[in-house]
Amino acid sequence: MKHKVAVIGAGNVGASVALYVAERGLADVTLIDIVEGMPQGKALDMVQAAPLWHRGARLEGANNLAAVKGADVVVMTAGFPRKPGMSRTDLLKANADIVRPAAEAVKQHAPAAYVVVVTNPLDVMAHLFWKTTGFPKHRVMGMAGILDSTRFRAFIAMELGISGSDVQAMVLGGHGDSMVPLPRYTTVAGVPITELIPANRIAEIAQRTRDGGAEIVKLLKTGSAYYAPAMSSVEMVEAILSDQKRLFPCSVLLQGEYGMKDLFVGVPVILGAKGVEKIIELKLSPEELKALQTSGRQVADSIAELGVGV
Repeated sequence: MKHKVAVIGAGNVGASVALYVAERGLADVTLIDIVEGMPQGKALDMVQAAPLWHRGARLEGANNLAAVKGADVVVMTAGFPRKPGMSRTDLLKANADIVRPAAEAVKQHAPAAYVVVVTNPLDVMAHLFWKTTGFPKHRVMGMAGILDSTRFRAFIAMELGISGSDVQAMVLGGHGDSMVPLPRYTTVAGVPITELIPANRIAEIAQRTRDGGAEIVKLLKTGSAYYAPAMSSVEMVEAILSDQKRLFPCSVLLQGEYGMKDLFVGVPVILGAKGVEKIIELKLSPEELKALQTSGRQVADSIAELGVGV
């Protein structure tokens, strides 16, 4: 039976997710947005491109959240970007007002779906989606670790003048300034980057990774990144639909792992047909663990601010 992926939000990230899912032939796609005609128009444009992909995926647009019905995977991308003069609290509350009704619609119309949350502040919105749906923790996850890790991979590849596909990286923690790149678990074709790049340059590359989204916002001036976030989301969708058992850093509900409880934080997991099939506890140094827990505390503060604790 053909899989169905519902993408909530037909902006740049959501439309790119729909495009990549359809282009890979992973599933039929329903693109949902409140803007009349926009998801229908973007879906129709993709339908007209589909003969060139030689794929049979069907695409449709909709303005009603009930269109998530029957979805195997829901990708939540809708939300406001942070604008000049907007505080973190403003963004938190504005996007919570978008995520909450979307989660209620998924609970009602796609009660068996797996959910990948992309809306920012990502870890808090994943927590809110999980709390609102009441879904088991293995079926709700946030996409951040793959994006942050792939940015780290790209910058390392640029530094060494090599293919990014040979670089494997691990970035943990909340999706924000407190994310934790782990050079010790980052390699080029199995060779630790600590043997290829001086420590001071690794630190600079790690900082550029933390600032990766902000750097793009500064360059674009009127928008934010979407190709890499969308591709990172689709890696998760494919791992679930194809039961790939991939090891990815994802934002998931911790229940004691890494010394944190009742929090969505980015950690390594095995992703397959049952969603988050296992959380991997790495042996972190005291400094790495402290940085990860500090990142977790920032997520906890935002959850408390929003009033959506467990």
